[in-house]
Amino acid sequence: MFNLKEHKMKKLILTIFFTMIVCSASTVFGQKTFISYPFDTTKTYIIELHDGSRFIGNFLQKDSISIVIKTSSIPKIEIPIQKIKSIEKVDPLNLKNGIYWFPNPNATRYLFSPSAFTLKKGEGYYQNTYLLLNSFNVGITDHISIGGGLEILSTFGEGDPIFFITPKVGFNVVDKFNIGGGVLYASTPSFGSGNRSSLGIVFGIGTYGSIDHNITGGLGWGFVEGEFESRPIITVSGMTRISKKTALVTENWFIPTDNYYGIISYGIRFFGEKLAVDLAFINNSDIAEIIFIGIPYVDFVVKF
Repeated sequence: MFNLKEHKMKKLILTIFFTMIVCSASTVFGQKTFISYPFDTTKTYIIELHDGSRFIGNFLQKDSISIVIKTSSIPKIEIPIQKIKSIEKVDPLNLKNGIYWFPNPNATRYLFSPSAFTLKKGEGYYQNTYLLLNSFNVGITDHISIGGGLEILSTFGEGDPIFFITPKVGFNVVDKFNIGGGVLYASTPSFGSGNRSSLGIVFGIGTYGSIDHNITGGLGWGFVEGEFESRPIITVSGMTRISKKTALVTENWFIPTDNYYGIISYGIRFFGEKLAVDLAFINNSDIAEIIFIGIPYVDFVVKF
């Protein structure tokens, strides 16, 4: 006679047995993958474990069970291969006097305007300015990104938000020189009419330097409802990293009026591997008459 209880028990045992086989096979496969990793004793590596631990050091030796590295503070660490989640070679530019400096997490942008550096495919970040302006940018390819966002101040009461999109392209031309371009398109409420207006900038930029020390010049033609300005907006921006977790940043705009009206900014950027915070001031001769050091500017960026 068919025993339902016994059948369920056999099925459970087979399921557990199958799961154990799959897990064991996965572990063995992972071991073989990292056993064959092409280590170089002259290079530095970041080794991340499944529990989230990370080690940064130089390769010494390996066998079928473990690898051995040395760090700046520990002469010998043995790491079981089956516990390794990932291995990444460190760019020599990120080593300063033997100390690892993580890559600049916000190299594609100054305060508001972009550099010609691009996000890698799948990289992205969220930026918040004054807690009111929210934006996202994502790398579609290594050379093309798309961003967008909205401000929330005008939503208080019965207002409609301003929202924008900003596609961008960028390429490395020669060593330490990148070029790029894109569009900032914004939709704003036409106050009192119930309709919306479109405005924006079509821009081209060139960046010289590395992601830690660079300067960018740009030209942008503003438009309102499809009508373009005859003269461009000029931008000159720069960034220099002064320590592992800080950089100086400046962004300056020259806007065509009867002549050109200048707006400058200067500040400091604090960052970690996935977070950057800007504390800056926006200024010119008119602002300085009211607030000598300029209008405070605050934003933060979270990279993902």
